[in-house]
Amino acid sequence: GHPVRSLRELPAGEYWMQPFVNVYTRFPRADGKTVWLHMDAWEGQNWKRSPGNLFGDPVRVTFDPAATGPVRLVADKIIPPIEPVPDTALVKRFRIQSPILTKWWGHPIFIGATVLLPEGYDTHPAQRYPVNYEHGHFSTAAPGGFGRGGAFDKYWIAPNTPRFIHVTLQHPSPYYDDSYGVNSENNGPYGDALMQELIPEIESRFRIIREPWARMLSGGSTGGWIALAHQIFYPDFYGGTFASCPDSVDFRYHQIVDIYEDANAYFVDKGWMQIDRPNQRRPDGTVVSTMKDENWYELVVGDRSRSGGQWDIWEATYSPVGEDGYPRRLWNKETGAIDRTVAETWRKYDLRHILESNWPTLGPKVAHKLNAYMGDMDSYYLNNALELLNDFLKKVDNPRFTGEIVFERRAPHCWGPRGEEL
Repeated sequence: GHPVRSLRELPAGEYWMQPFVNVYTRFPRADGKTVWLHMDAWEGQNWKRSPGNLFGDPVRVTFDPAATGPVRLVADKIIPPIEPVPDTALVKRFRIQSPILTKWWGHPIFIGATVLLPEGYDTHPAQRYPVNYEHGHFSTAAPGGFGRGGAFDKYWIAPNTPRFIHVTLQHPSPYYDDSYGVNSENNGPYGDALMQELIPEIESRFRIIREPWARMLSGGSTGGWIALAHQIFYPDFYGGTFASCPDSVDFRYHQIVDIYEDANAYFVDKGWMQIDRPNQRRPDGTVVSTMKDENWYELVVGDRSRSGGQWDIWEATYSPVGEDGYPRRLWNKETGAIDRTVAETWRKYDLRHILESNWPTLGPKVAHKLNAYMGDMDSYYLNNALELLNDFLKKVDNPRFTGEIVFERRAPHCWGPRGEEL
């Protein structure tokens, strides 16, 4: 349990209790492993609102941890399917079954896109447009917040606004609301699915200029990491990336943990005392939560990296497969003790390490394409990893780095250019 480890630790008294069942699906994967995970129903891997999950009415209970009688909870309701969002003149949506992912997972897997068309798209049928591929957490809302009646609506249809196509990509996995867009031992070949299936489908359905210079990347947080990773992993395909508050780009600061050198993710051992590692803060430095608490909560929601939470998807994406078919733990979820052998396998997703190890060949392709933005008091300490990447890029030569890394003083997560500025 969380925040108390067991109901036996719950003080006697009156409580509201509610039953909930997160339904798992069997996946007989192509790698020979069979796993049980929650299948996304186009809600974005959110168990609390996922169609098909079971729940019941809250019940007021007089609870005594010393009592032996049962507490009766009835889960007799099913979350209904999500109604599709209707398209408009400028906003179009679609999803497709991915043959690559379906074969790998042994179960139908869907990916999709929400497309915001420029003003005049229908009245200029011969015109082709550049595209901004925006990555981030699952949502079928219009890109850029279009349609909410804000300033971006007026900007998008204004006569002097540059015309391009703005696309958000939807690729939830059985582990998270976003696959992180790369090939993974546990999460499957999502990089292949996006590059070989989804983006070609988008560029065949809509009049996009199919040239690298016309393909931009953007995104924030999870999407910021994907926007950088796709530019680095597919350097010839895209023309530039603008990443806000990316997840850790150097695992010497995986948020606030050095996975290669630290012994424990939850605590700093000072000999006579043990210091909790923070996980989230406010811009003034006030700690909001700790590493152990967020990880212990995930463990309650789902073991074997199945919580649908942030730390678990990083393991599902970056870690090798364990003997049981689930991700090998980077650290013991209960104690925080780090497994150095697993940490070493993460280097192939360490973006600073990839750039530094391959700069003579990779640098000429991306030195002018990488742009990142971060508050220097990022809520999740992500600025520290970007500082390490910035230190490397400032000193490189042949070629020199000509993109930009920008830090905003005392800004939290997720600072960066948006809307008209972006």
